[in-house]
Amino acid sequence: MKGILAVNHFLKGEKFDTLHRHLISTAEAARITLELKTNLELATAKAEADFVLFWDKDVNLARRLEKEGLPVFNSARAIMLCDDKAKTYNELLGIVPQPETLTAPLCFANDDMTDFVETAVSLLGLPLVFKECYGSFGQQVFLCKSREEIMGHISGKPFVLQKFIRESAGRDIRLEVVGNSVVAGMRRENAEDFRSNITNGGSACSCSPTEEECELALKASRALGLDFCGVDILEGGLVCEVNSNAHIINLMNATGTDIAPLIFEHIMRKIK
Repeated sequence: MKGILAVNHFLKGEKFDTLHRHLISTAEAARITLELKTNLELATAKAEADFVLFWDKDVNLARRLEKEGLPVFNSARAIMLCDDKAKTYNELLGIVPQPETLTAPLCFANDDMTDFVETAVSLLGLPLVFKECYGSFGQQVFLCKSREEIMGHISGKPFVLQKFIRESAGRDIRLEVVGNSVVAGMRRENAEDFRSNITNGGSACSCSPTEEECELALKASRALGLDFCGVDILEGGLVCEVNSNAHIINLMNATGTDIAPLIFEHIMRKIK
């Protein structure tokens, strides 16, 4: 069995190298030859493999590979829905509870958003959470205590404004889903930041999720069409974000659970 591990050419560092080596060695143990290819390489070359493990957010490339007949995990559509926080929120509306969220109206330049911000503050209160629609590891996410702070983060990029859940400041749980099962869970905490991300200095430990939390994660995963994902849940049972390619090394270090073999088992079941 031959697969391609598709990664981003422009994201470099030991964190990414460690992940890629782990996935390749895990595949080898399962008698799968997994070849590392970047989105730069694949942009100009035809891919030949039995499947693609798509550990990137280049949805146009993922869709092209699908159109060429390759099974892609996760799918281009699922990655697209997770990568854009506004799309994630809208897709999960009425399916799982989420923090109240307002999506900035579409504009075509760095236009005046004063009216939107004023109305959002009146509906969501202050402080509120400003999130650019695209971003990972808690980047481009800010806790804004004033209208001026909100306006200062607006740059012409798509964004959402979200109600601040005080009781969950610096705390959440991440549940990892593979197929139709919750396979691991970790509780993340950061005493110095309202974001719990480990990259921002947070710590993590293993946790045993409740049946209700597991059901939330599974509903979110199914609604977004994911084969595997990390679902972030705030205090009070609110789904905050869903990650189509969550950093599984952090999860393994915190919980002792290596989900890489489970991902390959799931892929093999689907393509055979």
